[in-house]
Parts: sequence; structure tokens; C-alpha cells
Amino acid sequence: MVYSTNPDFRFEEPSEQQQTLPPGQQQLRVLLDRKQRGGKVVTLVAHFVGSDQDREDLCKLLKSRCGTGGSSKDGQILIQGDFRDKIVQFLLEKGYKAKKAGG
Repeated sequence: MVYSTNPDFRFEEPSEQQQTLPPGQQQLRVLLDRKQRGGKVVTLVAHFVGSDQDREDLCKLLKSRCGTGGSSKDGQILIQGDFRDKIVQFLLEKGYKAKKAGG
């Protein structure tokens, strides 16, 4: 909306909050990444469909399970270090559909 002649018009931003899919419908990919990180290794959890808050909660669970740091940004969960096997096992226990991707 660029312009309105109605003096009572109030522009409302459209809500882009995604509904979080149940764990059984998530198709998560767990992969290892070294690009643009100064040679340091991170484990990426990609393809999470849901709200930012739910992704943050899952990130917090994974960080505590692995005993390391990490973050959640750009729709992905980043866990410091190589924890692919541990993360895949944990996600499968929680009912998610997860598989290792990449090399």
C-alpha cells in the first residue's frame, strides 16, 4: 500500500507467522558445514517448518543435549561441533523425521 485517500485507514502488516508442523511431519536434514566459519565445524539442522519460537526451543534442547553452543538463524539451527549422529538420534527419539545429509 502506497497511498490511501481514506483518513481512517490503518495499514496492518500481514502476519507471516508459520504454523509449526507436528514432529512426525517435519523433514529435517542434519549436515556438517565448514563454509565461511574460519575452518570451524558446525552441525546444521535444516528444513524446520514452524515459528521462530519453536525453532528456538528446539535449538535450546539440542544445545543442552550436546553440551555446546549454537544459534538459530535464517531458518536453520546451528550447533557448534560435529554432533550429527547424536542430533539425528535425539530427533528420532522425539518423533521427528530426520536424516543425515551431505558427505
